[in-house]
Amino acid sequence: MKKEKFTVVIGAPKEKVWNVLWNDDTYRKWTTVFSEGSKAVTDWKEGSKIHFLDANNDGMNSLIDKCIENEVMNFKHIGVVKNGVEQPLDEATKNWSGSSENYALSETDGITTLSVEMDIIPEYLDYFNKTFPLALDLVKKLAEE
Repeated sequence: MKKEKFTVVIGAPKEKVWNVLWNDDTYRKWTTVFSEGSKAVTDWKEGSKIHFLDANNDGMNSLIDKCIENEVMNFKHIGVVKNGVEQPLDEATKNWSGSSENYALSETDGITTLSVEMDIIPEYLDYFNKTFPLALDLVKKLAEE
């Protein structure tokens, strides 16, 4: 697995950026880059389970490893979800199970820097290097509205 980092500077306070990231309505907007109809099913609390799902209720299940409101949200990805049901680990899933996706926000004078570090398996490296900057551009646009 390779650790990649994506960063965007946003002309908005970190509280607004945080809300754009994790509010259901805006979350669905910026994650359409990855999958049309995407959503997250969770209570957004540290230690809680989260399902990242597409319009067909397929996706992955993860844990919220760390959550410090307006500053840090870390996910530990566990496995696959099909039709809303967590699937047993198979060989393909074992290649990325335990990987992390970490969001960090820092603010100076009303300008927020959002950094995302994530573990990516080689076959998805090109995909995420292309789509993640697009997703962060949408976060920026929504937060600066």
